[in-house]
This record gives sequence, structure tokens and C-alpha cells, in this order.
Amino acid sequence: MKNGVNYKYSRRNFVKGIGAALLMVPFLQFCTDKIATLLIRLSGTNHILGHKLRIGDFPKPTRKIHIPYLIVGGGISGLSAARQLVKKGKTDFLMIEMEGHLGGNSSNGENQYSKFPLGAHYLPLPNFQDKELLQFLKEEAIILGYDANGFPVFDELQLTFAPEERLFYKNNWQEGLVPKTGNTTNDDLQFERFFSEMDVFRRAKGEDGKFLFDIPLSRSSSDGKTRDLDLITMKKWLQGKDFSSQPLFEYIDYCCRDDFGLGIEYVSAWAGMYYFCARKQDAAPDKKDNVLTWPEGNARLASHLKKYTKGKTLTNHLVYEVKIQDGTAIVKAFDAVHKDSVEITADTLIMATPQFVNQYVIGNRKTFTKEFQYAPWLLATLTVPGLSDNSSFPLCWDNVIHGSAGLGYIYDQHQSVKQVQEKKVITYYRCFPSADLRKTRRDFYSRKEEYWKQLVFEDLKTAHPDIETITEQMDIHLLGHGMISAVPGFIFGEAKKKAAQPIGNTIFFAHSDLSGISVFEEAFHQGINVVNQILDGPALDT
Repeated sequence: MKNGVNYKYSRRNFVKGIGAALLMVPFLQFCTDKIATLLIRLSGTNHILGHKLRIGDFPKPTRKIHIPYLIVGGGISGLSAARQLVKKGKTDFLMIEMEGHLGGNSSNGENQYSKFPLGAHYLPLPNFQDKELLQFLKEEAIILGYDANGFPVFDELQLTFAPEERLFYKNNWQEGLVPKTGNTTNDDLQFERFFSEMDVFRRAKGEDGKFLFDIPLSRSSSDGKTRDLDLITMKKWLQGKDFSSQPLFEYIDYCCRDDFGLGIEYVSAWAGMYYFCARKQDAAPDKKDNVLTWPEGNARLASHLKKYTKGKTLTNHLVYEVKIQDGTAIVKAFDAVHKDSVEITADTLIMATPQFVNQYVIGNRKTFTKEFQYAPWLLATLTVPGLSDNSSFPLCWDNVIHGSAGLGYIYDQHQSVKQVQEKKVITYYRCFPSADLRKTRRDFYSRKEEYWKQLVFEDLKTAHPDIETITEQMDIHLLGHGMISAVPGFIFGEAKKKAAQPIGNTIFFAHSDLSGISVFEEAFHQGINVVNQILDGPALDT
């Protein structure tokens, strides 16, 4: 879940919901006699403030603001919408955000040794036809120019350094995330057949001339037969194709958990194949499957977008009511710092918030928003003096333990040009797939720091037996609604279509959960498309 939709060997995207830091509760905890003190800090999205939506009882507004354009939600979709408004010459807007900062799932933390992600942490190289995203990367000097053949030239310092990935498999680390050494002949043949089939789907187009799988999802073909894959699970599709290799199943399960928060038993087959087929690997002449990454993860991309909102933001404000009156939007928001409320009148309102929020602030939406399911996520950033694993294969940017309940960890200082680090900082990722995500989320928030600490250590001990004794600090970050979950029937279902429909010419919607896939590109295009829809009318790519 570490940002995108990488193909075959690379890690994916995380998350997609509202990410941020809150409830910083430091305390010292004395552990075994081998550990002097272990500092644990717990943070997460402001779910306590968010849960006030269910209760209500907000103070009446004491202030009023009028603005032509109001954006509710400061995640990537909202920030992208702000950028597009500016590019269209509309600068008289305001952004309002519940958290104390902007960025959503593309946020970060920092300790004395390194920045680290609090959500999505990389962006795979965009498809060559994604001109809007390529232009953004060019504006921010991530793309330095174009070569004689028209390929973008990426800043090498922002591409993952080697070695990129390793997998702990059969009690040893090996290069890449696909199991290699230790497989049976049948396992290797099934891996080869699976990737061959994905190659075919990756290149295939429907009768409408569009790719069967593309990014953003809205540009994919309307081919009915392919879309029917959304009605079954990824596991059922694999079994129907006579795949049976356990290492293959575990690898694909890892990929689906990493990108959707759900494994192959729960995620739609269309979504599972989107992971492997939507990225065309055509933005580089060598077709290399590389990613852009930074110590703080996609917070770097969010920081590039934030400049468009300078002086136009209200943070720590929870929107609790949205209504239309005389063709304008009346928005009431609670100021969590000053404990009062403000009423904002907007000619045009962009709700760049997830549907689990919208259902509480806009009337008559729960009938279809109940179909939106979100996977909870845990991130744990560990500070250690080093990582000894008795392996000849070195520490990589992405490090995955095969068959683990977790999704491995990233080495946050991997992109540093500094050769020797005083301490190493790694970030561990884990989702919690289940058939009942609401119940899982309730359990998720009931757990205490000691539970999360032991869960992280027990998982990492498989590859690093001494991890508990050497860890000096652990920063735990909880995301209750980490990302939209692409369960069967959701991506092309009616609920998503209804949630995306504007209310008159006043209220418009943009969020990655309206695509059904929580990756940076989907959120980025949601922001662009909603502004184009408002200013230019409905477009083909909405």
C-alpha cells in the first residue's frame, strides 16, 4: 500500500482516506532487561473530531464568510482542484480541512534522523499518455526535460536508488519481490504464465479503442466482458484459470493487500488485474519499472501542490453541515481550536472529501454511500542503530517478508546521498483485510499502544530476530479509513455513479474513492476533472 500500481516486481500504492497527525501521545515504556527504554508515539487521523459528526451538537456560527469557490478537503484531490482553479485563472477560493495540515494520505512525520511517510510513499513512472501528470512533474522539476525521442528525463535523485527491492523467502533475502530461489518447477511455470497473461491484458484495447485497463480508471475501455471481472474476486479468477501455485497466490495476495487493503479473497478481479495492467511502462525508453520516491513519501508531491493554496486555507475546521439555499452552498464548520463555528457561503462548492464523511454533512446520501468500504491501515516507523539479518543481499528501499501478515517495510533514508547514517529509520506497513471492515475498524480503534508494539515486533522478527531489542523509538500511525476497498461489484456499480453526480450547479464531488482505486494519479485527476467540469462543462474524462 505504499502508493501506486506497480507492475510485477515493485511495491504499490497506499491508500487511499484522510491521513494526518493527531493525538501525539509520547510516553516511556520499559520493556525487557535488554532494552533500556523504548519511546513509543501514537498518532493517527483526527477520528475523535471526525466522530463528532455522528453526535452533532455544534455551536451556532458566530462568523460568516462569502467566497466564490470553496474546496472542502485538503488531500490530493482537493489540492489538485486548487491547482487547476489557479491555472484556469480562478484564485478567489478557500480550502477548508479538518486536520491541522494539508496532504491527506500524502502526509509525513519527522524525527531527528529522517522524514518518514504517514501514508502513500511513492509514485510509479506515469503512463506516457498521462500528459496532465507529466506536465505537473515537469513544473516541479521532477522531470527535467525530454530527450530527442520525446521521452521524459526524470531527476535521478528522485528515482529509487539501487538496490530497490528484496524479499525474505525460504529464510533468506533475495532480489525483487517475486519469489525465485526455492520454487518448484510448477511454481515457476505458473508465475511465467500469469505474467504473460497480464502482459496481454496490459496491451489489449476494447472496441472503443481504449485500453482495457488505464490510469486514470475513467479512461479505461467500457468493454462489458472485461468489466464483468469486477463481479468476481481475484481468487476466483485465478482458480478459473487453473492457477494453483501457493507462492503465486501469496504474491498476488500481497499485491492486492498493498494496493487495496484487501487480499485476493475479497478484492474484485478487475481491481486485481488493474494492479498489473494499468501501468504501461512506456514513459522510459528502456521500459524500466521504476518509481519516484522521497524520505517523506508522497508528502513531497503534496508540498508541491500546497503552494496553490497559500493564504487560502482554514485548517482544524470540521464541516458539519452543507445545504443549498437560493442556488448557493451554505457550509457550517466547527473550529476545533477556538471552539466556535463559522458559516461559509459559496457560489460553487467542491467536496473533496470521502463519502463516509459526506454522508453525515449532506442529506439523503446514506442510501448509496453505505456501499463504500474502507480498509484500516497501520504504519509503524522504527528507529534502530542498524539491521542485522545475516544476508548477503543488502538493505533495500522496499523490504518484504513473504507470507507475512504485514507488507514489509521501507528504508526511509534510502534516497539520501549520505553514505553513513547515525541511525536507520524504517517504516512498516500493514492492512487488516476482512469480510466486515466496519467491525475490524471498531476493533482497530480499541487497541492500545502495547498491542500495536508487539504486533509489529512479532511480524518483523521473522526476518530480524533482534528487532525488539535494538529498536529505540517507534512512531505508530493509525488510519481507520485508510483507503477505498474495491470489493466485487463496486468499481462499476451504481453507488459510485450516484455519489459522483453533482447537486445542481452548486455542489461537485472529487475524491479517489469515486474512482474506486486509492492511488495518487486517481486523486490527482479527480481534482483536475471536477474543475474542468465546473468551468467547461461535462468532459469525456470525468
